[in-house]
Amino acid sequence: MADELGLLRRADPVPHDGPRFADGPLDERAEQDLQRLLRERRPWRRARPWHRAWPWRRARPLRALPVRAGHARLVWGLAATVVVLVIAVDAVLGDPGAPRAVAAPRPLTVHSGAAPVPLRDMAALADAAAAAGSPTLRRGTHVQTWSLGMSDGGPPVTLPEERVVRWRADASRTELVVATDPRRPGRPVVTDEGDEPHLVADGHVISRTTYPPTWSDAPPEAPPPHTAARLRAYLTEIARPQTDRGTDALTTAELLDAVAELLDHWTLGARESAAVVRLFARTGGLRPAGEVTDRLGRPGRAYVHDTEGVRRMLILEPRTGAVLGMEDTFTRDVPEYGVKAGAVMDYSAWMR
Repeated sequence: MADELGLLRRADPVPHDGPRFADGPLDERAEQDLQRLLRERRPWRRARPWHRAWPWRRARPLRALPVRAGHARLVWGLAATVVVLVIAVDAVLGDPGAPRAVAAPRPLTVHSGAAPVPLRDMAALADAAAAAGSPTLRRGTHVQTWSLGMSDGGPPVTLPEERVVRWRADASRTELVVATDPRRPGRPVVTDEGDEPHLVADGHVISRTTYPPTWSDAPPEAPPPHTAARLRAYLTEIARPQTDRGTDALTTAELLDAVAELLDHWTLGARESAAVVRLFARTGGLRPAGEVTDRLGRPGRAYVHDTEGVRRMLILEPRTGAVLGMEDTFTRDVPEYGVKAGAVMDYSAWMR
């Protein structure tokens, strides 16, 4: 054994007493990496971008699909994920003898009777709404999501959940995640009024966490700018976290992913929302589809981006251009995982 240990020591080029590995506070980059790892390890956190790891593009099992840390939107095929989904749904329904509800939502219906509003016109409306300067930017988020979890051994399961993240003055934060009631889809079960988010109706608590103070000046932790040009650079750092980001402009899919990541950290003010709409208008790739009522009963305007096998919908508030939600829907069957065309892959509804 001593010989083997000696060989290992000689093969390791890093000395055990090297200053790089001494005890001490994490630097900014290390702290960001740690936060990404913590987010990646939680099976109930949504992962993005899932469209870069389609099951029909890969020969290996779905559970082995690569997920980019911190920016993946769905965690696919893990047995533990499915167990969490089923237990949470059962806990919400309460009655063990009742049929299991998977809370699978149907795609939103776009009302095409009204004339679609081009994004450039929505950008003008958003700019006008932002002139008053209210509402203002706020750190934290309040969001309801519906995410489809799949595995090799069972049918798809959809869990609706609600998450509230609130920050304190000392840079610490609290996060409450609950499973919403599948029998009352879209009904909020968490309120963030007051100092701490808390339940206002029955909902199975998935997690209740308090995080210590943390500081970072890198997106998405840094406050977002409120001009389109600066916001594009900010979102590029989110979409392409590598050092070499290239010179190509963000694609529509990358922009949608980055904005969703931003909204999971910040509740945008009027000026930031206007910058987001202006950026979508300049990027192109989203076509106006008509009016829609989102899953929280709010009127909105729908803008659609079609990619291979999926339709992505952006929902904007008609008067201010604030992002109300995003919906991703399969446009083809995936029989090996029991998924039919029209199944909602992922949906988010953000609230103030």
